Amino acid sequence: MELNGKQKRYLRSLAVNIRPIVQIGKSGLSNEILTSIRSACDARELIKVTILQNSDEERDDVAEAIEEMGLNVVQIIGRNIVVFKVAEKKENRKISVDVKNLVR
Repeated sequence: MELNGKQKRYLRSLAVNIRPIVQIGKSGLSNEILTSIRSACDARELIKVTILQNSDEERDDVAEAIEEMGLNVVQIIGRNIVVFKVAEKKENRKISVDVKNLVR
């Protein structure tokens, strides 16, 4: 789903109050981390990923890897990345309903 400016602004405002779900540490960006990011997005739709200080990963490389999985990177601030994906299960779709209404 391609997001416009208004939708990204709404998602950024929601992301202020959430804590990071996934942390990328010294082991770097592995397949297990990418799988946990995808499963967390399926459950919550909007998550925050943080890159710890002891990690050698660059934030742009992590954001690119997340976008290659088909997820939307909404915002990158410092070592935090806000990620959005419409949930596959209808009972988990709470945020995406509001986001789709912000088309105009």
